[in-house]
Amino acid sequence: MGSIKQGTKEYHRANIALFAGGLNTFAILYCTQPLLPEFSAEFHISPAVASLSLSFTTITLAISMLFVGSLSEAWGRKKIMMISLCTASVFAFCTAFSSHFPVLLGLRVLTGIVLAGLPSIAMAYLGEEIEARSLGVAMGLYISGNSVGGMGGRIITGTLADHFNWHVALAGIGVLSLVCTILFWTMLPASKNFTPRKLEGKTLAKSLWSHCKDERMLYLFGLSFLFMGSFVTLYNYIGYQLLAPPYSLSQTIVGWIFIVYLVGTFSSAWMGRLADQYGRIKMIWSALIIMFLGVCLTLDGYLLVKIAGIAIFTFGFFGGHSVASGWVGQLATHDKAQASSLYLFCYYAGSSVGGTVGGLFWSGLGWSGVVGFILAFLLIAFILSIRLKAVTQQVFHGNNVLD
Repeated sequence: MGSIKQGTKEYHRANIALFAGGLNTFAILYCTQPLLPEFSAEFHISPAVASLSLSFTTITLAISMLFVGSLSEAWGRKKIMMISLCTASVFAFCTAFSSHFPVLLGLRVLTGIVLAGLPSIAMAYLGEEIEARSLGVAMGLYISGNSVGGMGGRIITGTLADHFNWHVALAGIGVLSLVCTILFWTMLPASKNFTPRKLEGKTLAKSLWSHCKDERMLYLFGLSFLFMGSFVTLYNYIGYQLLAPPYSLSQTIVGWIFIVYLVGTFSSAWMGRLADQYGRIKMIWSALIIMFLGVCLTLDGYLLVKIAGIAIFTFGFFGGHSVASGWVGQLATHDKAQASSLYLFCYYAGSSVGGTVGGLFWSGLGWSGVVGFILAFLLIAFILSIRLKAVTQQVFHGNNVLD
């Protein structure tokens, strides 16, 4: 059980460090997203193929997290997270000098592998070190770092690519990554409630399978796939629409539209607190309804309404993800790193599948096709959440904290 309480010096240091780590991870992970139109033009590839610069990274990240979480059980949480951030910074710089798309894809694959160290462990670290009553806020702040990183990475690359080129844009992300890595290293408290264990492949497989036998976990894993799949699909292809007539916006302006990520910074912490107070399933339903309304608004041809729809959709996504990820940490009574890894495996698998398949809908049906694809994901998520509520009530007999 965590011992770091809200309001203490250690609590603030842990939050700052993991905020920086989340910012770093997501800035690197999604830095190519606003550059997809640039890749399509320079390398003469379709939007779906260009999206592989993101999808390859997220799928290798997802696979790696299944193993990296177990490495941390033997080698320690902070050590693995530091190695992850340092090596990711190096690959971020190398990617900036790519001259051929296959080379860029290869480097992005390596980036996905090494990036796995932080997101697969951060939630387990929080679950072990932060007391239960303070966990909702701490998890929300960590997710907030993710949203700021996603926003900042997109704005930086979009702006620098417009004024210079995409090579300079990716180099800028490398500089940001180094700064965040130093901050993480100096601020994160050492683990006090972590007990190292011998690394065994058979034990890992048994641990992963034990979580998969929990029906509640399976529904949460499914929700993570659908949340992220719909979210990345929207952001992958909205740039193509806004750069083309009748909007014909510049790459800089399109990049700055991602400032709406700030609403995610607020909603993740806010809905995390509401979940602690009113129940997680209610907040997941609220998040899905908000996302549904937001994506429908993007069908409007008026630019300000479209941007408002993106902001509303983003608000719902980060709130829902914060609640679902925190729930995984509470349900996992053992091997928390493996539980987090499975949740995030499905999360990033959704990013890879949804982000690339959505490109086929964009090419064939335009923006209305993309919206239809996202709505289908959200509808399935509603069905899963209803089943999750039913199973949770059976297990906990209506306990309001988890219901």
